[in-house]
Amino acid sequence: MSSTVTSSFRRGHDHFEPQDTDPQTQRRLRGQLEQIDYTTFASNTAVIAQVVGKSDAGKFQRLAVATATARARWVAQAVAMSEGGAAITPEQTARLAILRTAYEELAAVYEAMRRMVERGYLTYSNPVVTEGGNVVAR
Repeated sequence: MSSTVTSSFRRGHDHFEPQDTDPQTQRRLRGQLEQIDYTTFASNTAVIAQVVGKSDAGKFQRLAVATATARARWVAQAVAMSEGGAAITPEQTARLAILRTAYEELAAVYEAMRRMVERGYLTYSNPVVTEGGNVVAR
């Protein structure tokens, strides 16, 4: 039987936290760490904005549709394979793995893009619907 190991984690408090109780040393270290965090934020904001551009409901919707389609194809293929009652072949299993991987990758992209908006790396524009029914980016 083959298996695929996936990893999904969120960083918590995995950073080194010194036990030095000297207030001056702690303030200096906190200042350095804030500078590092800001540099990371500024770098992410600049690079992501340049590569991805602005996000809006349309981008999220297209990504959601692509993800839902990949999930549906994966499940539909598995259901179709099982309808005959025969054992699933290694080739069929490989095909399912490809379809599952496509779905999982798209789902991970959604989470990453959402996190980019949440952290302020990616600008999100809410669409505004005018009285004429036209959608205009805000």
